[in-house]
Amino acid sequence: METESSRVVTEEQDKLPASGSVTQAHARRSQSHVQFQPLTHTAQWQAPRTLAHTRSHSHTHFGASLHTQKYGCHLTHSLSAMTRGERGAQDSAGRLIKPTDPLFPKAPQQTELGHKLTFCSKLCFAIGGAPKEVAASATAFFLQIYLLDVAQINAFQASMVLFIGKAWGAVTDPIVGFLITKSRWTKIGRLMPWMVGCTPFLVVSYFYLWFVPPFISGRFIWYLGFYCLYQTLITCFHVPYSALTMFLSTDQKERDSATAYRMTMEVLGTLVGAAIQGQIVASAHTLKHCSTHNVSANYVDNSSGAEIIKSLVHSQEYLSHSKEVYMIAAGVIGVVFLICTVVMFLGVRERDDPYAPKTEKQIPFHKGFLLVMRHPPYLTLTAAFLFITVAIQLVQSNFVLFCTYAADLRDHFQNIVLTILVSAVISIPFWQWFLQKFGKKTAAFCGITWIMPFTLMLVFIPNVVVAYVVAVSSGLSVAASLLLPWSMLPDVVDDFRLANPYCKGHEAIFYSFYVFFTKFAAGISLGVSTLCLEFAGYDTGACKQPAPVVYTLKLLIGAAPVAFIITGLMILVLYPISENVRLRNKGCLDELR
Repeated sequence: METESSRVVTEEQDKLPASGSVTQAHARRSQSHVQFQPLTHTAQWQAPRTLAHTRSHSHTHFGASLHTQKYGCHLTHSLSAMTRGERGAQDSAGRLIKPTDPLFPKAPQQTELGHKLTFCSKLCFAIGGAPKEVAASATAFFLQIYLLDVAQINAFQASMVLFIGKAWGAVTDPIVGFLITKSRWTKIGRLMPWMVGCTPFLVVSYFYLWFVPPFISGRFIWYLGFYCLYQTLITCFHVPYSALTMFLSTDQKERDSATAYRMTMEVLGTLVGAAIQGQIVASAHTLKHCSTHNVSANYVDNSSGAEIIKSLVHSQEYLSHSKEVYMIAAGVIGVVFLICTVVMFLGVRERDDPYAPKTEKQIPFHKGFLLVMRHPPYLTLTAAFLFITVAIQLVQSNFVLFCTYAADLRDHFQNIVLTILVSAVISIPFWQWFLQKFGKKTAAFCGITWIMPFTLMLVFIPNVVVAYVVAVSSGLSVAASLLLPWSMLPDVVDDFRLANPYCKGHEAIFYSFYVFFTKFAAGISLGVSTLCLEFAGYDTGACKQPAPVVYTLKLLIGAAPVAFIITGLMILVLYPISENVRLRNKGCLDELR
């Protein structure tokens, strides 16, 4: 009986669009209110299919008028309403048909559509992302100089640790994304168990990354192993956390607001990480260990044996102090990680999104992956911010070395870093207002181009006053580069959902492969930059570096980031989701839901 009613309703729907008469559609709709009773699920099944066809056709013509695009959505809504009744549908014989199973599976986490997030929920969600940025800030600014001057492995080995670790982290992103798509909903959600479960192991691996083992010959293997383990575990935390944005609310404004909270806390986390690490380990990067001896190459020839022994003892004491302060900083950051994860777990509730119709068979991961990789807005956004992220990573990883050896700002670098991050934290609300007022694409261009002239200014005028001016100005671009990609990515996911309404549950692919591409590119850039220092003649543990090293650091801080930023912005010009397209997608998704 259900099969027969499905055929009858489907035939009736097929006749309506073929007539092409809106008047006839409204007449038939009025008649259906007299004869039928509410919402046969079989009839409701046809509406998403019709909308998917309309959406996929309009999606290939971005130049089509907004009126035509909206008409397609409203026409589908009318077609869905034509077969509504109050209790069930009737077949051709007039017999009452029982409705089929619910069209949308009801998950225990699902609530009303357009759920409004409370301030507490947004804040707890944002706090959950802060510890990852605390640790990332510490590793970005200090891991390179730690490996070279405290762990005292050579520059080639340090470059291999940074490159292989980043590359391994990039490889684990799609693997974790795949495993998340296979995960089932639990009482605390589908993503939350990943974040809570990996946190204790993540803290342990992070601490041992900053521990200097007693042996010397195997230190390269030690740091490579723990850095790869750390990258694996941080991926298990970051990919589900990033995808969690799509499961907080179906309202785009609520998601954008939560993203702004998240970016504010993440920049604040970057600030806290730089402050903790910078203030605790600042004493490990001063010239105190050079004060008792001459730094020239002829020191050994011109000094007595007693002076040489005294100098070596002083250097060993200073090195032991450096090891201790780095371990203290790692322990403090580990405690911060645990506390923030507990706060997020207690304050955030994960909700399913009922945008897609129920299907008997889920689309396999590899087919979902191919659909994602063929989605033009995703490819454009990922490629653009890949280059921009590489530029920011180059500045972050080489900034401490630049201040120490190229700009004679070793006594100010920790305060300059804090100034950059304070400026970024303060400017996040401004960029959130700007993107709502002028659009996200415009905000990306205005915010990211701001950093280029100031980095060049620091290279050519390396003094304290200019450094602080550059720090304040650069904070604006750092905030934009952090906020915009994570605010634009949910719009890309919505666009994909509308183009592929039957492909549900693959949100983690977007986030995992975005992180994969950016991590892989950043790993290559960091490895190559450290190799450049090796080829320039970097002297591990030396108080001063030769002129080629200084020149290389200036290139890595100035010319290289500017070139990458320009390339990324040229690609971003092709990004197709304008504000009109975003609003159209929002309206069509609301009708699907």
